[in-house]
Amino acid sequence: MNSLRKKMLLSLTLAAAMLLTTITSAAAAPKDKPKDLQPPKSSIQSYVEAMQPGWNLGNTLDATGEDETSWGNPRVTKEQIKAVKANGFNSIRIPVTWDQRMGQGPDYAIDPAFMDRVEEVVDWSLDEGLYVMINLHHDSWLWVSKMEKNPAEVKARYNAAWTQIADRFKNHSNKLMFESINEPRFTDGWGAEDPSHLRYLDELNTSFYNIVRKSGGSNDVRPLVIPTLETNAAQEKLDHLHDYIKNLNDPNLIATIHYYGFWPFSVNIAGVTTFNEETIKDIDDTFDRTYDTLVADGIPVILGEFGLLGFDKHTGVIEQGEKLKFFEYILNYVQQRKIAHMIWDNGQHLNRNTLAWSDPELYEMMKASWKGRSATAKSDLIFVNKGAQVQDAVIPMEMNGNRLVNIWVGDKGKNKLRAGADYTLYRDVLTIKASALARLTASGGYGEQAVLQADFNQGADWNFRVILNDTPKLEAATGTAADFVIPTQFNGDLLATMEAVYEDGSNAGPQNWTSFKEFAYTFSPDVEAGTIQLTENFFKEVNDGVVNLKFHFWSGEILSYTITKDGNSITGMAK
Repeated sequence: MNSLRKKMLLSLTLAAAMLLTTITSAAAAPKDKPKDLQPPKSSIQSYVEAMQPGWNLGNTLDATGEDETSWGNPRVTKEQIKAVKANGFNSIRIPVTWDQRMGQGPDYAIDPAFMDRVEEVVDWSLDEGLYVMINLHHDSWLWVSKMEKNPAEVKARYNAAWTQIADRFKNHSNKLMFESINEPRFTDGWGAEDPSHLRYLDELNTSFYNIVRKSGGSNDVRPLVIPTLETNAAQEKLDHLHDYIKNLNDPNLIATIHYYGFWPFSVNIAGVTTFNEETIKDIDDTFDRTYDTLVADGIPVILGEFGLLGFDKHTGVIEQGEKLKFFEYILNYVQQRKIAHMIWDNGQHLNRNTLAWSDPELYEMMKASWKGRSATAKSDLIFVNKGAQVQDAVIPMEMNGNRLVNIWVGDKGKNKLRAGADYTLYRDVLTIKASALARLTASGGYGEQAVLQADFNQGADWNFRVILNDTPKLEAATGTAADFVIPTQFNGDLLATMEAVYEDGSNAGPQNWTSFKEFAYTFSPDVEAGTIQLTENFFKEVNDGVVNLKFHFWSGEILSYTITKDGNSITGMAK
C-alpha cells in the first residue's frame, strides 16, 4: 500500500477513534464559532487532543534493576491498566529502559522475554482503548549521554534498539506511538548550551525517523514523538525542534516537552512555600512559548511528564492547598494551549496494589480540571489560637466562575454551616465567623478539629482544615550529622520552611544562594513523632561552628534555634 493512501487511511482512523467532525484542512469549522476564529485542526492535532488526559506508568518497565519490580512497584497487571482507563485517562505513556535487556554488539539483541512483556502491557493498554506511547527511557543517561565520547557505539546501539522495537510493533494500531528518547542530554549536567548537543540529538532523531518509517507495516504513518533537548521548553530548544520537524515535512510528527514547575515552588526552597505569582508566571511563559512556537504553527505537543519535583521525596513536601492550586491552574492552562498532558506517576499517586489514589483530594481536583475550572482559596488552613479570643477567618477566594452552594462540616450531606450566621461570601471573600470556629474547636485538643467542605455548583470541592494551635516548642538536642533530631511540641502547628545562616549572616547549608533550605532534603518534620530531623544532606554542606536556624510555621509563628557543629558532633538549643 503506497504512503499517500496510508496517510489518508490514518486520518480516517483517527477521526473515527476520536469522534471529531473537524479533521482535515477542508473540513468546516464548528457552527458555534466563526471560521476565522477556529481554523480546522490537522488530524495529528486532533489525535493529540484525544489523548487528554494521560498517565505515566513510571518506575516499572523503566526500572534499571533485574525486573520491573526492582524500584518498588508490583508487576503490571491487566487490572491496573483497566483502573487507569476507569479513572478517566485516555492515554498511557509506558517508559521502557532497554539497557540491561540488550546483549553485546554488534547485534545488541533485546531479550525476547522482555520484548514480549513490553508487548503484553502495550496490548492490554490498547485493548482498553488507550493511546499508548513507548520510548527509550533511562537509556538516555545510562548510555546515550555518552555519545560525545563514543558516537559510533552509541548510534549503533540506538539504531539496533529501534530496529528491533519498530519491527515488533509495526503491525500494531496507530494508537501506539513511538517516542525517540526520554529527556535527551549529552552531558553529566542539565542545561548545557553546547551546539554539538543539538547536533547529536538531530542525528539520533534522524536515525529513529528513518528506521521506523522504513520498517514496514503501519510504521510509515505511525505517530512519532520527538523531544526538545532535555525535553526543556527554553525558547532556543523549541525553535530548534520546530525547524527540525518542519524540515521533515511529515504530517504525523508530535513534539514533546516535560514540566515540573517553577523550581523553588516545586521543591519548596528559597521560601517559596505558596503558589505565588512567580510560579504562575513560569507556567504561563512556558506554555505560551510552546504554543506560539509549535502548536500555532501546526506542530502538536504532548507534555509527556509533569508534576512537582518535591514528590520525589514525598507528596507532602508542598502544602496540600498550594499543591491543589498548582494542579488546578496548570491543567487548565495547558488545555487552553491545546497541549496534551500526561502526569508522571512513579507509584506515589495511583497505588498499584490497591488501585486507590494515595491523595483522593488531588485526584478529584485533577478530574474536575479536565473539564473546567474549580474554585480555590488563599489557603486551606484555618488556625485558631488556643487561649486567645477567636477571630473571624477572612479568606480571599478564586471563584473561577463558580458559585458556592454549601459548606459542610465533615462528610458532605450531614452537617453544614449556616449561610449568614456561620459564614458569608462577599465579592470573592469568604468569612468563617468566629462563633462557628469557636464551636468547632471547643474540644480544646491541639491539631485538626474539623474539615469544612466548600461545595460549589461545579468543579472540585475545596476543603478547609480547622486547626487549634498554640506556639510550638523546640527542645535541646545532641546527635551526629547522620542522626540529629530536634524534639518538637508542634501544638497543632505545621512547619512550612527553615532558614539557616552562620553567625556572620551568610547562608549555611546546601544551595547557599538562599537562607531558606529545601524541604525534606535538608529538614523533615514528623508531627506524630514530635521531631524535626536535620538531614545528613544538610550537614554535609555546613561548616563547623554555630548556625542559627529559623523555623517558619504555617500559623505565622517563627521560632529560633541554634546548632553547633564540631566535626560529626551536633548540639542544639532553642533561643
